[in-house]
Amino acid sequence: MIFMYQEPPVYLLPSALGDLFAHANATGYITLADRYGLMAAIFDESLPEDEKRSINRLLRAICKGRIKVIDEISVMA
Repeated sequence: MIFMYQEPPVYLLPSALGDLFAHANATGYITLADRYGLMAAIFDESLPEDEKRSINRLLRAICKGRIKVIDEISVMA
């Protein structure tokens, strides 16, 4: 008998992406926790098209160096 491992579903908090975008634009960086949130969002097949476009804009900003990626788990203000 073969058992297939299945990842548990990942659920995003309703305002998580909006908060992440606002924080990244205000501070100029994303954290390790933010990266995991983005990864979860990318794998969410039910993500609305406007949020997919926002993720693409954020990734372009990272590639162009406008947003930095830091290795902190989170940054407490």
